[in-house]
Amino acid sequence: MNELHSRIRESRGYLFFRRHLGSIVKILVSVLGLVIVLWSIPADQIRDELVIVNWFWLFVAFAMVTFSLVVRAFRWLLLLKGLKASVPFGRLVELYFVGNFFNSFLPSGFGGDAVRIIEVARDVPANIAAGTVIVDRLSGLMTLFAMALILLPFRPEQFPDNLTLIVAVVCLAGLVAGIILIDGSLIRRFGGWLPAKLSPTGNGPVAQLMDAVQGCGWKAILGAFSVSFIFNLLLIAWWEAAARALGIEVSYAHLMLVVPILSVALLVPSIGGLGVRELLAGPLFASASLRGAEAVALSLLVWLIMRAVSLLGAPVYIATTVRENRRHRAETVEETTK
Repeated sequence: MNELHSRIRESRGYLFFRRHLGSIVKILVSVLGLVIVLWSIPADQIRDELVIVNWFWLFVAFAMVTFSLVVRAFRWLLLLKGLKASVPFGRLVELYFVGNFFNSFLPSGFGGDAVRIIEVARDVPANIAAGTVIVDRLSGLMTLFAMALILLPFRPEQFPDNLTLIVAVVCLAGLVAGIILIDGSLIRRFGGWLPAKLSPTGNGPVAQLMDAVQGCGWKAILGAFSVSFIFNLLLIAWWEAAARALGIEVSYAHLMLVVPILSVALLVPSIGGLGVRELLAGPLFASASLRGAEAVALSLLVWLIMRAVSLLGAPVYIATTVRENRRHRAETVEETTK
C-alpha cells in the first residue's frame, strides 16, 4: 500500500511538472538573466538610477503605453473586417486590455494572445480568431523591423559595426519569415507531407488557420501595417519618455535601432522579457554612451511601466466576465422558456 501511495505521489509530481513546465522555464530564464546582470552590475547602482524619477515623463510613458492598446485594437479590427468578421471595436479594446493583463501576470503558456483568441472566438470562427491575432502580432514586428532597416544607413557615427550587422540580420530574418507566413505559398508547397492535423493543406486545423491568415487580404494587411507604423512610433516614444524620466539622454534614432532587438527578446520564454532584455540592454546602449547601470535601469523602468499598464486589464476582465456570464444566463433562461 505504501508503495502504491508513493507511486501516486510520483505520478502527481510528474503531471504537475509537465503541466507547469513552460512556467518553470520562463521563471528560470528570467531569474538566470537577472542573476547574470547583477553579477556584473551592483544592485545598488541600478537602484540609485531608479529612485530619482521625473514623474511627468513617467506619466507620459504610462499614457503612451495605455493608448497603444487602443491603437492595436484598431489594427485588429481592420484584419477582422478583411475577413468579413464583425466584432465591436469596444469589445476588441477590452480584449486587448485583458490580454495585456494575462501576458504580464501569468508566467504560463496561457498568455494574452491565447485569451484574445478564446474570447473573440465567441463571436467569430476559431480559425479567424487565431489567424487575425497572428497577423496582428506579425504586422507590428515586421513594421518595426522595416523601420529599423530604413534607418540603418543613417545610424549615428558611434553605432558599432558589429551591432549594425546584428540589427540587419535580425530585421531581415524577421521580415522574410513574416512574408513567408502571410503569403503561405511556400509553407503549403513544402508542408504537405505533414500529418493531416499539422498539414497546411486540406481541411485540418492548421490549414484552416493558414486560410484565415491569407484570407485577411492585402488591403486589410496593408492597413494593419499602417497602424503598426503609428504603434511603433509610440513604442519608441515611450522608451524615450522612460529615458527622460531617469534623466538619461539617448536619441530617438538610436532607440529605433535597438528596440527591434529588445522586442524580439520578448519572444524568448521569460516573464515578459524580464532578465533577457536586461542582459541585452548594456551592450545595446553602450554605443549611446550609457553606463551599464543606466541601461539596465532604463530596461527595468520600461518593464515596470508596462506591468503597471497591464493592471488596468484586471478590472476590465472582471467587468467583462460578469457581463458575459449575465448574458449567458439570460440566453439560457430565454431558451428554456420557449
